[in-house]
Amino acid sequence: MTDRPVRVLDSFYDNVFRGLPIERGPNGEPSADDFLDLDLPAIIDYFAAYYDTLPRYLADHPHYRVLIGSGLTVHAYHVVCQLAPDGAVELIQIGFDADWPDPIDS
Repeated sequence: MTDRPVRVLDSFYDNVFRGLPIERGPNGEPSADDFLDLDLPAIIDYFAAYYDTLPRYLADHPHYRVLIGSGLTVHAYHVVCQLAPDGAVELIQIGFDADWPDPIDS
């Protein structure tokens, strides 16, 4: 197992702030900052260690991978990454709960 460097792209952060509110909800619903502080570090660590074992996001493009998981602040998420030419993993997209991508034909 090889630990790869991981970069979080602006498009990923844009998805976080579109998918989660800026402020915590009246019943303790998580904010975008809660997710970034509590869940993102574990996601980064997982991609660094296990990128090569993750399923392909696009059938014909092996450098795009997806992680589906649950976090401390959200019920479920999916994260899409791409392998950069320098070998780093770049987190490019995230969706939460019902914000799942359309299935990809293989």
